[in-house]
Amino acid sequence: MTLWLVLILIPILLGLWAQMKVSSAYERNVQIPSRGHITGAEAADAVMRAAGIRDVEIVQVPGKLTDHYDPVNRRLALSEQNFHGTSLAALGVAAHEAGHAIQHKVGYSMMQVRQTLVPAVQFAAPIAYLLTGFGFYLLGSMGGLMLQIGIAALAVLTLFQLVTLPVEFDASRRAKVQLVQLGILGRDEMKGVDETLGAAALTYVAAFVSSLGNLLYLVMLLGGRREE
Repeated sequence: MTLWLVLILIPILLGLWAQMKVSSAYERNVQIPSRGHITGAEAADAVMRAAGIRDVEIVQVPGKLTDHYDPVNRRLALSEQNFHGTSLAALGVAAHEAGHAIQHKVGYSMMQVRQTLVPAVQFAAPIAYLLTGFGFYLLGSMGGLMLQIGIAALAVLTLFQLVTLPVEFDASRRAKVQLVQLGILGRDEMKGVDETLGAAALTYVAAFVSSLGNLLYLVMLLGGRREE
């Protein structure tokens, strides 16, 4: 019970707390307009142009906080609220995604490693999510081979999430520097950006901790089976 609590339940609670924190930080700062009244799309374009990037399309996508950078199709996608919004949250998120475009342009090593892992993650993720979503109730009856498959899938996912951490932290760092250097935001406005991006970063940390906990739990179960 103690093992399950430490490796499974606590990371789940951490993830829920991180999601609540990012939602709270975003909702608070999306209500604060920037003095320059520049939109998220305009901010992303300015950040990329300052880095010499002119071949990335900025598009609007449905949903909330569905923002992402697609290095394969050279596309920077912003949710409607951040594409048109002029808030501190919108500018922070948009500049963060532009930070990923800069990483792609300069050949940031951790981003390259992350992209290399994508095919393996696409294969392993469904297996890992199946186990973590339903499989823990069935693990007592699973054979050693099934546990080994689950461990391999979770190992891939955990490695991917570990590599994701420096990629996300670096993109936020680049975003903050450019927002100030380009005069898009004043230094006194950066508190809202720091809060929004800092809360978002916690979700990536929580995802890694959760995957690592699940992985260690399966490894210890397998070890216990072998000792029987």
